Amino acid sequence: MGKLLELTNVHSYYGHIHALKGISLYVNEGEIVTLIGSNGAGKSTTLRTISGIIHAREGSVNFDGKDITHIEPHTVVSMGLGHVPEGRGIFPKLTVYENLEMGAFTVNDQKAIAERLELVFELFPRLKERITQFGGTLSGGEQQMLAIGRGLMLNPRILMLDEPSMGLAPVLVDLIFDTIKRLNDKGTTILLVEQNALMALSIAHRGYVLQTGGIVLTDDAAKLKKNEMVQKTYLGIE
Repeated sequence: MGKLLELTNVHSYYGHIHALKGISLYVNEGEIVTLIGSNGAGKSTTLRTISGIIHAREGSVNFDGKDITHIEPHTVVSMGLGHVPEGRGIFPKLTVYENLEMGAFTVNDQKAIAERLELVFELFPRLKERITQFGGTLSGGEQQMLAIGRGLMLNPRILMLDEPSMGLAPVLVDLIFDTIKRLNDKGTTILLVEQNALMALSIAHRGYVLQTGGIVLTDDAAKLKKNEMVQKTYLGIE
């Protein structure tokens, strides 16, 4: 199980704001790795830096043995790196089917597209029932399913999920996390950013704790759940 993704001493900025201050982390093939931390800690910025939405000013991002630090997002996607952003970002005026088709825009093999569609509908039967509905008419939970489904249409080597449970009812949160686990069991490597630290650490293999643009702690997920600082700060356990 080799390293599929590795960040080394990454510094990223928004204008003059120093958002990531020397982040180093890795994700092995087949793992679920979670990034936890409060708002503004740099979790989403880390994912944006990996996917090329913003480029690191210092340090390097390596994916599958290739340096992707300064590569544009559409090229990163075509290399097999999927990113489901915070806020879902679906196309409200396109149908469920058209949204999923958009996820496969770099795939030319119709047979592969049909197979991915089958997997998405197996994971999210509700999307199959709503295949002709416009994205904007779906509930929040269904839109999140659609966002994840669209990310899967690429058949990504690694899928990065940014706050997949945000704003969802508890029953749907359970469904989303169960789906993430099933995806991983089927062989998809996952990098997960999630406010619900307890749920994230319950399904992850390893985790990193971010504070103000830096990593302050990393360990196996089971050990992080028992860590006193993590319990007090992120799990609400006194």
